[in-house]
Amino acid sequence: MGCIESRYSRLKYLSGENLEFLKANTGYDESTIKQSHKIFIKECPNGRLTPDKFIDLYKQFVLRGNAEQYCEHVFRTFDTDQNGFIDFEEFLLAMYVTSAGSAEEKLTWAFRMYDVDGNGVIDQDEMTKIVQAIYDMLGAGATKPTDSAEERAKNIFSRMDENGDGHLTEEEFLRGCLQDDELSKMLAPNVVQ
Repeated sequence: MGCIESRYSRLKYLSGENLEFLKANTGYDESTIKQSHKIFIKECPNGRLTPDKFIDLYKQFVLRGNAEQYCEHVFRTFDTDQNGFIDFEEFLLAMYVTSAGSAEEKLTWAFRMYDVDGNGVIDQDEMTKIVQAIYDMLGAGATKPTDSAEERAKNIFSRMDENGDGHLTEEEFLRGCLQDDELSKMLAPNVVQ
């Protein structure tokens, strides 16, 4: 536990090593990283963003609909070491990819979100779960699609599954999204503005 605790202590107090890592792996400058760290620690004094706190913060940006299911999937992809919380390093890397990353970086992140079981491919059930979570997040008053989440997911899936094997590889997912702007916007919305 000492190793784990020292890592989190290190992330609670931004070290030169963490700062250099984040500068090298994001497009953010030192000032932006330090300011982001200050805000993160204000919201999460122990340096750990829990799923419940993440949902509460996300709901501040999504004023309608039920964002909880979607947030659970987003949280899972942000928590790259799968320890049940997001530390500052994971948080800033995720913010960068979802808000300022290239289209391919955003879609690679989205693929990880859709791959719910983490087996490296997306199946029809996983696609349906995420599309349903997106639909739920739209909430009352939003212009809702005319098809059900299951119908939409099935349509998307069949368009992307080039070899018809019932699974989408990351390559199929990226190619399908990059060739269809509307599909890309639906499947990989900017999570953070």
